[in-house]
Amino acid sequence: MINQEKINFFKNMEKIGLALTFDDVRLKTKYTDVRPVDVCLDTKFSKHVSLKMPIVSAAMDSVTEYEMAIEMAKMGGIGIIHRNLSPKEQAEQVAKVKAYHAAYIPEPVCVYEDETMDSVFKKRKENNFFFHTFPVLSRDNKLEGMLYKENFEFCNDYSLLVKNVMTKNVVTAKKGISLQSVYDIMQKNKQKVLPIVDEQRKLCGMYLYNDVKRILSDFSTMYNLDKKGRLIVGAAIGVLNDAFERLDLLMKEEVDVVVMDTAHADSKIVIDTLKQIKKKYKIDVVVGNITEASSAKRLIEAGADGIKVGQGPGSACTTRIVAGVGCPQVTAIFNCAQVAAKYNVPICADGGIKYSGDLPIAIGAGANSIMVGNILAGTKETPGDTFFFEGRLWKTYRGMDSLGAIQKNRTAKLRFIMNEEEVKAVPEGVEGQIPYKGPVKDILFQYIGGLRYGMGYTGSKTIKELQEKATFHRISPAGLSESHPHKLYITKDAPNYAPQL
Repeated sequence: MINQEKINFFKNMEKIGLALTFDDVRLKTKYTDVRPVDVCLDTKFSKHVSLKMPIVSAAMDSVTEYEMAIEMAKMGGIGIIHRNLSPKEQAEQVAKVKAYHAAYIPEPVCVYEDETMDSVFKKRKENNFFFHTFPVLSRDNKLEGMLYKENFEFCNDYSLLVKNVMTKNVVTAKKGISLQSVYDIMQKNKQKVLPIVDEQRKLCGMYLYNDVKRILSDFSTMYNLDKKGRLIVGAAIGVLNDAFERLDLLMKEEVDVVVMDTAHADSKIVIDTLKQIKKKYKIDVVVGNITEASSAKRLIEAGADGIKVGQGPGSACTTRIVAGVGCPQVTAIFNCAQVAAKYNVPICADGGIKYSGDLPIAIGAGANSIMVGNILAGTKETPGDTFFFEGRLWKTYRGMDSLGAIQKNRTAKLRFIMNEEEVKAVPEGVEGQIPYKGPVKDILFQYIGGLRYGMGYTGSKTIKELQEKATFHRISPAGLSESHPHKLYITKDAPNYAPQL
């Protein structure tokens, strides 16, 4: 449905040469029969990657590693693992997210009954296996027993064959069994591993007790899961060799989506890399960052499965000041979304969010999802230690274009140095510290609550309806001042409002 009033609004702004950001506009309220509790937040991050809430954690080294990615997926969103890690380290982070909800292991590492214990020990050491539990197979791949940690500990002669050391009387189950039944069998038999076998007793996979118990105790229908029942996760990649080196490892860990993480995506090097990726791999690629409609068109036609919008709106970003470029975020979202919608390609608005009310504004302008960094920074799940300063706890927060982030990793540095021989870089971001905020779920509860209220005020039951219905007021500085609390001294902090520095 075409919203001509909204189109005319932005056209009128364009006629007078004005681009807008969040503090410049407010959504118009409409007749509603929508209660905030009843709205549906389902949306898409890319063509084939869905979200149950429209928030994505930024690929920043002070925001998203596996702990944050796990919590984001549990709340219905997705986390993008940053690339200030080696390709191997990044792939390991993805693997940790995938393993979190994977009580079922479809292809466990097995040993054969006629191997020696010494050969199994060497296999563990060579492959850096941290576990001690192995299904034991005959040479025709039938399950004969299990090796547990206790079998290793009480084996004094490693020249013995596995079949002479293994536990033989192992309870098994058939394929298709429910998770609750798996748990009940394990409880009844006091068995921490439950192998799944077919009619010929050939191994199909196995369940792990600790994971089964955890999943049954904290499972929520909001969990954002892949087809195998694991949490979804994304990872950031660069261009050329960096992209392919990372993708080769990330694909082995079955990453759900990758984000081409560049300061300016409308460039030959990005488009050429994107085309090569789409030819070589079957994976959704979200490409960013841009702010112009023509850029969105070029990237989509080159194969982008999602577009990330935002150049300079981030709280730790100085691109617009250092380079003198960029477009205020609400106008940038609208312009890019108008093009992307024609191709059914989702838009992710990256940066500029300060208050929960900015979320419905971003979606009303055309975004399908919103990437945030500062909002999540300082939470329990972010990388880094908390430290005590001036009477309170803090955590470090920095832009990925900051000098510290650039110097940490060579692949990040290549985005900003004038040439590869230069020692110094020209940063487009800053470093700082942010008060410790506690668990990320408490922060997101407030922001999602604000989004739900915004949808209720506009009569929007779904993200798509908000995109279609939203119309805007252009407000003055006096209107913005009126929007904030005024003429009082705030004596008690609100969980969803704090004056911005």
